[in-house]
Amino acid sequence: MKIGILTSGGDCPGINATIRGVCKTAINHYNMKVFGIRSGFRGLVDNDIVPLGEEAMSGLLNMTGSVLGTSREKNLRKKLQASSKDTNAMMKTIQERGLDCIVCIGGGGTQETANQLSQLGVNVITIPKTIDNDVWGTDICFGFDSAISIATEAIDRLHSTASSHQRVMVIEVMGHNAGWIALYSGMAGGGDIILIPELPYNIHNIGNKIIERLKQGKPYSIVVVAEGIEAPHGKKAAQFIAEEIEYETGFETRETVLGYIQRGGTPTAYDRNLATRMGGYAAQMIAERQFGKMVSLLGSQITSVPLPEVAGKVKLVDPNNDLIIQGKRMGICFG
Repeated sequence: MKIGILTSGGDCPGINATIRGVCKTAINHYNMKVFGIRSGFRGLVDNDIVPLGEEAMSGLLNMTGSVLGTSREKNLRKKLQASSKDTNAMMKTIQERGLDCIVCIGGGGTQETANQLSQLGVNVITIPKTIDNDVWGTDICFGFDSAISIATEAIDRLHSTASSHQRVMVIEVMGHNAGWIALYSGMAGGGDIILIPELPYNIHNIGNKIIERLKQGKPYSIVVVAEGIEAPHGKKAAQFIAEEIEYETGFETRETVLGYIQRGGTPTAYDRNLATRMGGYAAQMIAERQFGKMVSLLGSQITSVPLPEVAGKVKLVDPNNDLIIQGKRMGICFG
């Protein structure tokens, strides 16, 4: 069998480890031929495809970014719904190259696009990738553990500055709709206040928490916020919260926006192993002709879920998440 692999959407640690997991399993165990599709779905449109052999896998396990390149093709999803020039070009590429299956590695948007390709009759298997951990149908996405490790280290470093200057430090992490990074890194980093999009907040509660800590002999506080929390248009979440805290309490407050640093760096050991397992399972699914599905981690088991059940859905933090419940019991403020 001939299979093509593409990566789409934002970059994150573990993509290359996943490519390696798919390729080495497909080549060595199933005797398949593998081709890399450059620049995401755009590579299918432009017929920008290269063969991937065993020699191309060297050094990929800990390499960050995507060796195949990536792109965001939001407009392509709309075009796939009806016959278009791009749709016809993609189908022509698949036919001319004789590709029996396309493996799509990406986040929520990628799952939607891949599902539309599947509905057009293309054999598709997807692997969930996002630092935000918001792809529906899997407990964990590779890239998430690496991102929260980076965010946690940043929070750890801010503790010493906050303590030395007796300030409030507000750190903004990624998460437009889902607060997984803020929750996990905030708890791991000892955040005093954690704000996520799924939970409403009251700035007076936040101010009262900081004043309460001062009365307890704790002259500094760490506030972890997801970028997607409610804030006035044009203002970063951290900037808005910092300004409001200063207004409410009179305490000197500084903000730090972690930004794209969370996407970079080498993947953690956990992400490397998860990526390897998911990549290998995708190759197994191809051999068994289980198309139209997304590889998934449920509990400790690698399995799969049908793409139509995944496409268009976002996995949000449940307000009753055990980390939130435990955090509240420990006195952490969630707004």
